[in-house]
Amino acid sequence: MASSLILPIATPMFTGAVLLLVSDTRRQRWLALLGALGLLASAIAVAARVATGGIQVLRAGSWAAPFGITLVADRLTAVLLVAVGVVGVATTAYAFAGLDPRRESVGYHPVMMVLLMGVSGAFLTGDLFNLYVWFEVMLVASFVLMALYRNRMQVRAAFTYVTLNLLASTILLTALGLLYGSAGTLNMADLSQRWSTGALPKLHISMAALFFTAFGIKAALFPWFSWLPASYHAPPAAVSAIFAGLLTKVGVYSMFRVFTLLFRDVHPAGPTLVLALSLVTMVIGVTCALTQRDLRRVLSFNLVGHIGYTTMGLGLATPLGLSGALLYVIHHILAITNLYLIAGIFLRVRRSSELDRLGSLYRAHPYAAMLALVPMFALAGVPPLSGSIAKIALVQAAFEAGAYWAGAIALFVGLLSVLSIARAWGEAFWKPAPEEPAPARPIWQQLLPIGGLTALTLAFTVAADPLVALTSAIAMDLLEPDAYVRAVLDGG
Repeated sequence: MASSLILPIATPMFTGAVLLLVSDTRRQRWLALLGALGLLASAIAVAARVATGGIQVLRAGSWAAPFGITLVADRLTAVLLVAVGVVGVATTAYAFAGLDPRRESVGYHPVMMVLLMGVSGAFLTGDLFNLYVWFEVMLVASFVLMALYRNRMQVRAAFTYVTLNLLASTILLTALGLLYGSAGTLNMADLSQRWSTGALPKLHISMAALFFTAFGIKAALFPWFSWLPASYHAPPAAVSAIFAGLLTKVGVYSMFRVFTLLFRDVHPAGPTLVLALSLVTMVIGVTCALTQRDLRRVLSFNLVGHIGYTTMGLGLATPLGLSGALLYVIHHILAITNLYLIAGIFLRVRRSSELDRLGSLYRAHPYAAMLALVPMFALAGVPPLSGSIAKIALVQAAFEAGAYWAGAIALFVGLLSVLSIARAWGEAFWKPAPEEPAPARPIWQQLLPIGGLTALTLAFTVAADPLVALTSAIAMDLLEPDAYVRAVLDGG
């Protein structure tokens, strides 16, 4: 039933409300884990409905589009909702051992549920104004999580984070006002239908630029990325992990949705500009990662660099390019979430993530080292792991489109990624510790979610063929959105 679309939003919302009534930290952990599992189950149910019944549409209050609030789930939404559930379960389970109890006691778990609700709502919404609303829900929740039980570094990071993201929200709200004044609607399907008739508003190029700027800030694309490495290294590992895995992907998703539905042919130079900015993002992010001496900052700059791969397909604007970009989004959600959780192990056993103070973790915790090996080299794109599959698809798409320079840069950045990750692996796990390490602390509770995400990364590698088929179908859905438009305007 289409009414199941509300569950990925309602489940974390209800769980968060219940958590506010529970004061015992242990009970909060278990209730939060149940809520995250419920979110994952509801996301899988939505994906199953989409797989068997096609695009699912829920009209709030039975108001027809574009007059009412509409929730829409197509194959792209379904895949991303399942990813939200997976990341939610992993980070919630990680908090059983990887979080300061003082932070838990002042509202961590309820706010985390609000954040998951916001991400799910952003993926499900069918109109641009509610996309803005869900952006604000995520912004408030993420700011609280970043500053919760604060220290000086966290406060500075939180204000950097919120300042740039408030700027993005202001730009997005300005674009929405211009668009509504020109078209009289903010429903994406209705706008797409009007765009296809050729009745473009006079300010369509300006509006496209505003939307791209707002979403580019949210996604940490060049030249708006500086807020991410200045803030993501500061909060606890579980918080950084969910930020890195999901929040930037909402910006990428918004670009995919808006620029395939609304601004497909806004200007001939548009795709080239997106491609160029994507490549510059790759180069700058991974190059800066090579200069860092803190593992979490290495991951932050790698996160920036690899965002360029996720938007490269939008710049190529071909089925294979979009398919490769979507493959990269799925791979990157799993790998970067896992790596931030792994960085939390260093904070637990060595009280630091500075590479100069790390070393010999392989001897103290060999299982942690072996689990870390997969996501680290998957992120670097070492064959046959998931990152190499997505990168090969993108490079092939660039060559087929005649953008040989883009493919060459993507390959070069891939080599820099291998160098960056190999250096981090060697210094964190293999080199002798600079000082006598403290007695080994139990980390098995943290290894459970890390092991689960590592298993999913390996499953991605093994099941690459069906995943490629799925992302290829999603790419065609994006390039030919008529089915999406009909489903929304006709009610499903």
